[in-house]
Amino acid sequence: MLLSTILEAVSYVPGMAAIAAAIAVIGAAIGIGRIGQSAMEAMARQPEAAGRIQSGMIIAGALVEGATLFAIVVCVLAVLG
Repeated sequence: MLLSTILEAVSYVPGMAAIAAAIAVIGAAIGIGRIGQSAMEAMARQPEAAGRIQSGMIIAGALVEGATLFAIVVCVLAVLG
């Protein structure tokens, strides 16, 4: 009984991993969009600080992309492992 339940759950892993990867990418897209929106609003308020704001925006975007790539790799490993 327990073994059959485990085997049934394992058969759902590829589909669940694909859904998890999609959620990670959607979350990253929303996050990067909000970073850009906030940066543009900040630059409109203080144009003299545009260079520092842009640098911070790029660093924050890179961190979000790194976390997203990590989540996708974990999803791929779940399918392969």
